[in-house]
Amino acid sequence: MTDTPDTPTRLLRIAVPNKGALSTAASDILRESGYRQRSDAKELALIDAENEVEFFYLRPRDIALYVGEGTLDVGITGRDLLLDSGAKAEEVLPLGFGRSRFLFAGPAGQFSDLDQLAGKRIATSYVGVVSRFLEERGIEATVTRLDGAVETSIQLGVADVVADVVETGSTLRAAGLETFGEVILESEAVLVTRSGADLPEGFEIFKRRVEGVLVARSYVMMDYDIRSEHVNAAVALTPGLEGPTVSPLHREGWVAVRAMVPRKGAQRLMDELYGIGARAILLTDIHACRL
Repeated sequence: MTDTPDTPTRLLRIAVPNKGALSTAASDILRESGYRQRSDAKELALIDAENEVEFFYLRPRDIALYVGEGTLDVGITGRDLLLDSGAKAEEVLPLGFGRSRFLFAGPAGQFSDLDQLAGKRIATSYVGVVSRFLEERGIEATVTRLDGAVETSIQLGVADVVADVVETGSTLRAAGLETFGEVILESEAVLVTRSGADLPEGFEIFKRRVEGVLVARSYVMMDYDIRSEHVNAAVALTPGLEGPTVSPLHREGWVAVRAMVPRKGAQRLMDELYGIGARAILLTDIHACRL
């Protein structure tokens, strides 16, 4: 009798930005999630057989298209690039890095309201996002795609207004421009899958790992000792996610408390605990978790 060969395990195919602002942060979160990542920026693909995934390093702007067509299962890209692409892909998890805001900007003192955009020429690298924003508000304008340095388009007479990523605004001010109107889009890195399709095998494990890292980045473990009569007040300050762990100490009348607390504000929380009698207060980083 001949042995039937084992069916090869299907690898989860994941797209990762190959360069730009999202690239390093995306690889970092994947490493923290326990996945191998490339050591050479020239590598275009990498198989992590142990974790049953394969990574493809692509232009961030193309990732939503590959995922939307079903060529790849999952991708990390920007919300701005996802929405601008018009691909059949959807956001399933915000990742908390690569944050940016999109705003309109024009010559200082000339614009103050979105209604003034009617009939104007708008230059942007994100035609899909801007056109959709204007259409939703019933504003008719000409939107032109320019890749990079859109702020010079007004000086060159190509546009009346630009729509661009704004961080500090210093680049726009240097070009004699100022922002106006409401924010077009708040963007950040997101995990995307194909719209309307069944989730691929292995995706839930992958997503759970990444979520574990996101939680670990946002929380710390807090341990402290406190007298038994003050436990209720202390636990009100540190309720944890599903309730803190409270253990008796060898010292009579004292207990040890352990709870996950938000990283932001943890120092203030330590002060408040100390004020109600807690001692030996420790903060410990969490590298990963499953909730």
